[in-house]
Amino acid sequence: MKRAFKPPTFADEDEEATWWASRQGREFLKQRAAEPQEKVAKGSRLVGQLNRAASVQIALRLPGPDVEKARELATRKGIGYQTLLKMLVHEGLRREARRG
Repeated sequence: MKRAFKPPTFADEDEEATWWASRQGREFLKQRAAEPQEKVAKGSRLVGQLNRAASVQIALRLPGPDVEKARELATRKGIGYQTLLKMLVHEGLRREARRG
């Protein structure tokens, strides 16, 4: 089994480009692509909790402008619009439950 290594430090861009184009650079990329990648959670702790929770699929009709606004806000936050909508529903339900 090949031992993992880091690419060397380079004096300039030409040296770096030459190394990445070499057999050694290509082998490094192949090795890195074959390694299992660590999943990085996007978003907040709430997003992580929502993604782990068992979910039930439903069909929900929303006005077009509301969906567009959700997409816009989600893009700014770096999450999917459906995840944003789940977060908003979750928070709204928690708030209503506290009101009693």
